[in-house]
Amino acid sequence: MKQQQSGFTLVEIAIVLVIIGLLIGGVLKGQEIITNARVVNIENSFSGISAAIFSYQDRYRALPGDDSKADTRFTSITSTENGNGNGIIAGQFKSTTNTDESRLFWLHLRNAGLVPGAINPSDANAFEQPTNPYGGKVGISSDATATKPTDVSGMYVGFAVIPGKIAQILETRSDDTQGDTGSIQALTNTGNNAVTTYNPVEIYDLFLTL
Repeated sequence: MKQQQSGFTLVEIAIVLVIIGLLIGGVLKGQEIITNARVVNIENSFSGISAAIFSYQDRYRALPGDDSKADTRFTSITSTENGNGNGIIAGQFKSTTNTDESRLFWLHLRNAGLVPGAINPSDANAFEQPTNPYGGKVGISSDATATKPTDVSGMYVGFAVIPGKIAQILETRSDDTQGDTGSIQALTNTGNNAVTTYNPVEIYDLFLTL
């Protein structure tokens, strides 16, 4: 007598499909939580840098990075690490040149105890910009000659290598959704091209004005 081959019942298949749906939903929810945490991290970084600048100005009546008397305030700093005191933080926000004020900015803040990190100029990390959740530099500048969107003026915090999806979220939460107007603007990370509409799969440098 031929044995009848058994299979899955409709109930069993339904249970499997429900489990798969729950797993997919959990993964998507987890990704959403991670994305939101990274967006909040960027927003908090901007707020923290703003607060550090105002605290330094209130305490020393000078801009960090541009401070021409930093060597008189901090024992580890020499006149070589002073700014020129002209009220501008010169240099690219993601500069790698320690003499640029946009790098001295971090040395001055660290010596003031307003951000963590090395304080001795002999340690290259004392000048280094922090990184954002996507591994790009977080820096500052108010240099009119630096690479930035045309309409960005004054002081700004730059966030390098930000995915388009994240840029869109930040724009929607805090600005006008356009990459070439408002308090949040962008350039493509490669080519420094102007941005109007964000492409979710493109990578950008974001500029948040203070």
